[in-house]
This record gives sequence, structure tokens and C-alpha cells, in this order.
Amino acid sequence: MEITVNGKTHIVEDSRQDDELLEYLREDLDLTGTKDGCHIGVCGACVVLVDDKPMRACCRKLKQVAGKNILTIEGLRGKDGALHPIQQAFCDHGAIQCGYCIPGMVMTGHALLLQNHHPSREEIRKAINNNLCRCTGYVQIVDAIEAAGSAYDDT
Repeated sequence: MEITVNGKTHIVEDSRQDDELLEYLREDLDLTGTKDGCHIGVCGACVVLVDDKPMRACCRKLKQVAGKNILTIEGLRGKDGALHPIQQAFCDHGAIQCGYCIPGMVMTGHALLLQNHHPSREEIRKAINNNLCRCTGYVQIVDAIEAAGSAYDDT
């Protein structure tokens, strides 16, 4: 079985097809940016993009993502190591406090902006509705996603 993570194809043994995607990303690929917040699919800290759609990695088995393209927070950075515009917007707008929810928030915002470069604040709130944050109060997160939209106009 094959999966592609951040543009690199990985062969996964058939005996591991029932392993969780989150565990595989963190333990096998050392992609620890994807967080394990609740392990039951309610907090959104483990959101990755699967074929450009936000999905919770703690609720996905490897067999469910076979043949698909997975993008993690680590896959957003530029080839030169620079932050992606949405990551930079989170920094610029004070949307990062403890940081635990941020990878999931960034990936959810990125998925939204891929579909709609200039969502309304209400559309942003709706998109991140299932991502929990206990630190920021969400205003700075909405500000950051809104501000990052213009960077997607060239994509």
C-alpha cells in the first residue's frame, strides 16, 4: 500500500493498514507537528489535508488514505524553509499562544483558502468551528486566516 505525505511516497506494509494515520505520521515519519489532542476526533489538533480536504488523523486508518495525498503542517513550508503565508499570518496576528491547536487550525484555514481565497469572517468561523482553542478566543485566528487570503490569489 502506498501513501504520499508532503509530496513523498511511502510504502506501508499491508499488516499496518489498520494503524492510525496520526500514529504513523508522528512515530514512523517523525512529523510531530500534527498533534494528538483528544484522540477521539473532537478537538481538531490532528487535522491534516487528505487530497486538500481537512481530516482528523486520529480517526483515520492507513487503509483509508491509501493512494491519497496527505499534507501536514511540515509540508506547508517553502523549499527555502520559509513559512507559508498562512503560517506567517498566524504569527503576524498573534494567533499563536500555547500553539497546541495551531497546526490543526492552520491546516483547516489552508483548506478553506484553497477553495475560497476571500471567505467572510462567518465562513472562517464556520470552517474552524470543530477546532478547539483554549488560549486565543479565536479572534486572532479568524484575523490571520482572513489576512492570508490575498496570498492565495496567485495559486
